[in-house]
Amino acid sequence: MKTRYTVALSMIVGTALGGAAIQGLNAQAKPKAYSISETETVDAATITTYTTLVRAAQNAAGGRSLRTAGGKVVSLEGAAAPQRVAITEWDSLEKAEAFYKSKIWTDLAPQRNKVVKTIRRYMVEAMN
Repeated sequence: MKTRYTVALSMIVGTALGGAAIQGLNAQAKPKAYSISETETVDAATITTYTTLVRAAQNAAGGRSLRTAGGKVVSLEGAAAPQRVAITEWDSLEKAEAFYKSKIWTDLAPQRNKVVKTIRRYMVEAMN
């Protein structure tokens, strides 16, 4: 009889410790971040080439493009909708900031300025 209580108590304690460990690990995980770019096309002939370069650079840096650029944008409230919106998912806000401060992003600036007019670009950290 005593062995049953010991096994049952061990299982309860093990479950509680496992749950606490998982909770602790989840609390340490960094929330995802999203960069949102609102742009207007300046040079439609080269937008595809530029977009391919940007996506490749973002993918190499850990970003995942949600491929919304060029899709239909509808304004619900406030200001008029921009012509193009691009959303990229990042593992953390720090990784997104590092990309936008990187040499590859800076080196793309001359081409970017010829192809698109940036209305607004910002990052949002997701809440857990």
